[in-house]
Amino acid sequence: SGKEIVNFVQSYIKELDGSEKETQKITQKVNKWKHPPDQTVKINFDAAYDERSSQAASGIVVRNREGKALISCSEIHHQIGSAFAAEALACRRTVQIGIEMKWSKIIIEGDSLSIIKKCKENREDKSHIGAYIHDIQQIMSRSRNLMFEYIPRATNRLAHILAKESMKKREEIYLADSVPEYAEFQRVNDNVREPD
Repeated sequence: SGKEIVNFVQSYIKELDGSEKETQKITQKVNKWKHPPDQTVKINFDAAYDERSSQAASGIVVRNREGKALISCSEIHHQIGSAFAAEALACRRTVQIGIEMKWSKIIIEGDSLSIIKKCKENREDKSHIGAYIHDIQQIMSRSRNLMFEYIPRATNRLAHILAKESMKKREEIYLADSVPEYAEFQRVNDNVREPD
């Protein structure tokens, strides 16, 4: 009957709405920055690239187990040939910071899957960013406690904000134990832990 069909369709729509809401909840949890384990720091990096001016900006943030920002910094790079090269430069600077600070365990996270994969491989890279990858591998050889992880862009928002704002304002930053005011909301949001 017509009434049964209407009831079926309404029930089906409710079921679809419910599954969509569940999917959104799952997606939101996956896209949240995760605190590193004890005795480990996480360093997130990202890059912003302006093709017209061939300029790029790196955004880097170092956080500990509690989610406290140990370092936040950005750098401007000139005469950069591609967004890919900009990401490689940001990654190289991230590795340098990790090694220079001599933390015992380091997880480096970025949202460029290609860069993360190249850094994990221990072979010569023959792409146009091969020199950057070679530099990263050379720097990494000074530490055994450094690993790379790919994360989605939504999980890498704080580093993204640092890179984007640095590019927009054409200014570099280097802050110990804090982030710039324009990134504070994201730092606080990232620091809220999901219930177990």
